[in-house]
Amino acid sequence: MAAEHKYINSANYLLERIEKSTSPFHAVLAAGEDLDEAGFISLDFSSDWDMELEYGGKYYVTVYDSTLIAFTIGGTMAKEGNLRLAMAHTDFPCFKIKPSPEMKQNGYGRLNVEPYGGMINYSWLDRPLSIAGKVALKGEDAFHPEVRFVDFARPVATIPSLAIHMNREVNKGVEFNHQRDMLPIVEVLGESLGGEAFFMEALARECGAEVDEILDYELYIYQYEKGDLVGLSETMISSPRLDNITSVTACIKGLIQAQRDKGINIAVVFDHEEVGSRSKQGAAGQALPYVIERIYDALGLSRAQYLKDITDGFALSVDVAHCMHPNQPDKNDPTNPVKMNGGVAIKMAARQSYVSTCESVATVQQLCAMADVPCQKFVNRSDIPGGGTLGSIASAYLPMQMQDVGVAMAGMHSARELMGVKDQYYLEQLITCLFGFK
Repeated sequence: MAAEHKYINSANYLLERIEKSTSPFHAVLAAGEDLDEAGFISLDFSSDWDMELEYGGKYYVTVYDSTLIAFTIGGTMAKEGNLRLAMAHTDFPCFKIKPSPEMKQNGYGRLNVEPYGGMINYSWLDRPLSIAGKVALKGEDAFHPEVRFVDFARPVATIPSLAIHMNREVNKGVEFNHQRDMLPIVEVLGESLGGEAFFMEALARECGAEVDEILDYELYIYQYEKGDLVGLSETMISSPRLDNITSVTACIKGLIQAQRDKGINIAVVFDHEEVGSRSKQGAAGQALPYVIERIYDALGLSRAQYLKDITDGFALSVDVAHCMHPNQPDKNDPTNPVKMNGGVAIKMAARQSYVSTCESVATVQQLCAMADVPCQKFVNRSDIPGGGTLGSIASAYLPMQMQDVGVAMAGMHSARELMGVKDQYYLEQLITCLFGFK
């Protein structure tokens, strides 16, 4: 029997968002579309908000195009528990195109790229790839270049693997050199095709500009193939960019769906988590506390109340977790198995690579119970430390109770990842409960 309708609906909605979120900029654009449709008001990051914010309002602001902070303000403030946050990230491991990228050799046109984040190299081979990001054109003055977002939205690149006949040891494992082995081919050059600036000419056509108008760009190679429901009973989702559009979708959807009369709900989707978060629009930057303080100031609330509400607040850092691997279960913790479709993973680590306290874990467990959502606890094997995410970084300057959670998945950082079809629904329900609980 196929999975229940509510799970399929959430899964299909997620797949639609993933298809739109082909770069951090496009993830923000997709989130903005959902917020616009829900009646949120878009604010300018650098404008004066004093006359714009009001109790009962809902708003969002984009930060340098790849981070978005959305918030709702209740009709009043409460005596305690005014701030609730859910945070995720918009970026994903991929390749970023370098300046002057054209490389012509032996009749092929290739692009010079560098890795962005910790990808599984071989998973990118022999796949249809596309390109998305933003382009800066000459503007009216030097400090305000014109920005255009671009998505080729079709397969324009691939990275061919070397045939087994030319490397008989390939199935014993291959180490890939990013500068030599992982450059995408975008053209077979002929007499009528491919000048010296073959890529820049194609980019100019895509963004409706002349080559000499393009000053710079932030462009990413992304895996073009669409996501699918898989399994005999459609119990799994196989898709690119599950890390971390699952969480972006759940944070935005939860904020839109929730209703809370008192206090402030905030959903934040940061850029640059995959490369350490240390940027002006990353979780280590000051964009989030800057926006929260401006909200309080625009509402006429004191800095003393802002500081009190920070310490009295609660936040979820929402990113994916590792499920028990079907073929290599020994890579996971022996007493805390985490399963796909087993519910929200509550992530903990002694070294605080995942942010948690026993109180924050207990809070999430109780929220899950109220939302009728199963949950499970995730820890790494003691001899495999695993990765980290933005929770610990954000908690260093937002000293509130905070907990890392996420959906359990296999193949994390592959060009195509795998998760349970029920878990997206569970995650959305948890975040809706966080934002809606009175």
